[in-house]
Amino acid sequence: MSTTQYYVAQTLDGYIADSDGGLDWLLRFDGESTIDASEATDGAYDRFFAEVGALAMGSATYEFILAEAHERWPYEGMPSWVFSSRELPVPEGADVRFARGAVRPVHEHMSTAAGERNVWIVGGGDLAMQFADEDLLDELHLTVVPVVLGAGLPTFPRRLRRRLRLAGTRPFRNGMVELRYEVVAA
Repeated sequence: MSTTQYYVAQTLDGYIADSDGGLDWLLRFDGESTIDASEATDGAYDRFFAEVGALAMGSATYEFILAEAHERWPYEGMPSWVFSSRELPVPEGADVRFARGAVRPVHEHMSTAAGERNVWIVGGGDLAMQFADEDLLDELHLTVVPVVLGAGLPTFPRRLRRRLRLAGTRPFRNGMVELRYEVVAA
């Protein structure tokens, strides 16, 4: 059975993007012009992604990925659900499925598509919160980046109803730290 995971990088003060939705603070962390997720996390990202069988994201994350990838889909062969009420382009060869409305009815399809692998909620605290509100979020993987923005888009836009149990920590050479939590009953 698949696990639904919110895997995301956040600032030390709890933001996943700046006030304009930008990620320059992350993409240029440690003086790099671009950041390779696997290198920045000492290979942890690649190990995480190897266990992913399906993706879920909101339209803002989807559009950001398209812009950064220059219309080339980085998750080729991976079924990906985009929660949006708008018509959006689909890159050639991408397995992108659009969903509107509640996450619960779509979650079963995502879990089936993932098989024995996991469902990854890619970015978007609001979407992750929708899964949490429906008791569909199983794990939270936070990579804390030692950057302070002072304002921006929060990791979660409101309080979680369920408790979090620390499942592991991992420091990285560049000063980032991964915190892994299981979402447990209240």
